[in-house]
Amino acid sequence: MEKEQILAEVQEIFRDVFDDENLVISEDTSAADIDDWDSLSHIRLVVAIEKKFDIKFAFGELQELKNVGEMLELIQEKLED
Repeated sequence: MEKEQILAEVQEIFRDVFDDENLVISEDTSAADIDDWDSLSHIRLVVAIEKKFDIKFAFGELQELKNVGEMLELIQEKLED
């Protein structure tokens, strides 16, 4: 799956989790950019992404992510496995 396609899918997940149809994310988006992005919403994001793409993240993998772009790369890697 191409990164742009993954971003489009993740965009919809972000809009659902943060209940904001106008939310636009980019590869540079981080938790600091979204006011409601706290630990609970982070868990909801991770669970929704795992379900959508039928993948599982290891806890250590998630701690290292700095922005959406790194998350997309990780999703892409898992889809290729």
